[in-house]
Amino acid sequence: MVKSQEKSEKKVKREGKDGLDKGEMQRIKEEDCRIRWLRLQVDLTRAILYQDPELDLDSARTMVLELREKVLKEFPGKDDTFDLILLPRFVRILRERWSGGLVDDGPVQ
Repeated sequence: MVKSQEKSEKKVKREGKDGLDKGEMQRIKEEDCRIRWLRLQVDLTRAILYQDPELDLDSARTMVLELREKVLKEFPGKDDTFDLILLPRFVRILRERWSGGLVDDGPVQ
């Protein structure tokens, strides 16, 4: 029994607690780091949009579009995800604060 316990302990050390190898665990850690970065960027942008008294609508729009570009550099190919999940939140903030969205006329595309 001792030998089988040692084997399973070695396997756990090599693969990790969830049966994942070190490479997979590293990829998960990197993805978690990127998601934390995204959350921080979104939270900071939202805070600035809500709280900066000197921010005008054009600067706010630029800030949202620049955030979108930064996010897409970090998460290539996730345009639709950004547009479906995050963009409506920012548009709502712009409309609440300045009665305008990302574009002056018509709905946001």
